[in-house]
Amino acid sequence: MLSNENILYYAFCIVLLCVVIFLIRKVASCLIKSVITLLVIAALAWVWFTFLQH
Repeated sequence: MLSNENILYYAFCIVLLCVVIFLIRKVASCLIKSVITLLVIAALAWVWFTFLQH
């Protein structure tokens, strides 16, 4: 049988899991945007130094 302590423990674990998933999604999206930005900057720098600089 489930007691009050067990129910509170499981509820806390579920809330904690939701918070962790939310944080991972935010951090992952920020990292993906950063990686894409760095790739674009690197590509622009390569084009500049390869073709446009005299």
